[in-house]
Amino acid sequence: MISFYPGPSRVHDEIPAFVKDAFRDGILSINHRSEEFMAISHKTISLLRQKLDIPKTFTIFFTSSATECWEIIAQSMVKAGSYHFYNGAFGEKWFDYTRRLCPSSKGISFATEEKLNLKKIGPLKKDSVLCITQNETSNGTQVDMATIRALKRNHPECIVAVDATSSMAGISLAFNAADIWFGSVQKCFGLPAGLGLLICSPKAMQRAAYLGERKHYNSLTFMSEMMAKWQTPYTPNVMGIYLLMRVLERSKPIVAVHKKVIDRYNEWISFLSERKDIAHLVKNKAVQSYTVIPVSASPEVAQTIKSQAKKKGMLLGEGYGIWKANTFRIANFPALKKKELKKLMRFLKHF
Repeated sequence: MISFYPGPSRVHDEIPAFVKDAFRDGILSINHRSEEFMAISHKTISLLRQKLDIPKTFTIFFTSSATECWEIIAQSMVKAGSYHFYNGAFGEKWFDYTRRLCPSSKGISFATEEKLNLKKIGPLKKDSVLCITQNETSNGTQVDMATIRALKRNHPECIVAVDATSSMAGISLAFNAADIWFGSVQKCFGLPAGLGLLICSPKAMQRAAYLGERKHYNSLTFMSEMMAKWQTPYTPNVMGIYLLMRVLERSKPIVAVHKKVIDRYNEWISFLSERKDIAHLVKNKAVQSYTVIPVSASPEVAQTIKSQAKKKGMLLGEGYGIWKANTFRIANFPALKKKELKKLMRFLKHF
C-alpha cells in the first residue's frame, strides 16, 4: 500500500534496513545517558543544522510530537498571553489547547482563501507569543515566509512561534523569520511517528530563562540544561532519533528537496486544472500549500475515488472537518517516488 495520507505518510525505503542495523548494533537497548546516545544526539542535531539550514545560534530539542510543543510553549514561553492566527483545524486546536493552560490567549481567524493580512491586526500586548500554523494540513493552505518575517518585524517585543509540522524538511524555511519552529517527523521527514522537533532562537531561549518556568519534566529551562549535554530530561525515542540521523545522512540539502517538492506541486496544479470532476480545493494560488494537496469533488465522487484507490494499493487522506465529505488530501512529501505519483495521476485521470 502506497500511503499518500498527509501524515503519517510514506516512509523512506531504507527504514527497514536502518531498523535492522539498530537492532544489530544494540541501539535499541542503549542508555539515554550513555556516551553512545549522546554521540547519536549530537550528530543528529548537527545534521539537522546542515541539511535544513538551521542557524548555529538556534537550539534544537527532541520532543515526542508537535502537540507536545504546544504544551512546552504554553508552559515555558507565555507570560502576557498569546495570539493565534489560524484558518484551519490544526491552528484552531493549537489555540484551544493553549487556552486551557493560558486563559488569556486569543484566537484570530482568517478565511481559507485569504492571505493573513497584517494590516488588519490591531494592537497586541507586548511580550506576548504570536502563533502561526505555517502549513495547515486540514485544508492545504500555507502562510508564506514574507508574512511571518513581517509579523516578527512589526512586533519586535513579541515571540513568534510557528507550527511547521507539514512543511519542515519539505520546503526551505526562513528560520530567522521567527523565534520558535516545531514539527513532527511522520510527514516530510519520511519517518514513523513518535518524534518531534522544537527549534528555538536565542531570543526565545532568553525569554525562557527570564521566565524560569521549571514545574514540568518538559519545562524549556530543564530541557535546555539537558540538551547542553546532548541529552533529554526523559527517556526519549532513541530509535526515532537514530532513524532521523540515518535518513539525514542520505538526504539532500533542503534547497534541492524544496525544488523537488515545488516541481511536483506545479505538476499537481496543472493536472488538476485539466480534470472534470475534481479540482484543487483552494482557488487562491498565493495561499496553496506546497506539501498538502486538497482535492474537492462531490461527496459521491470523493468516496468512489478513495475506495477505488485503496483497492489499487493507494491510500488517500480523508477530508478534514467541514471538508470531510467532499474532499480528499494528497501528500506531496519528499519520500514519495515519482513513479508512485504518476500511478496516482493515471488513476485520477478518469475523473
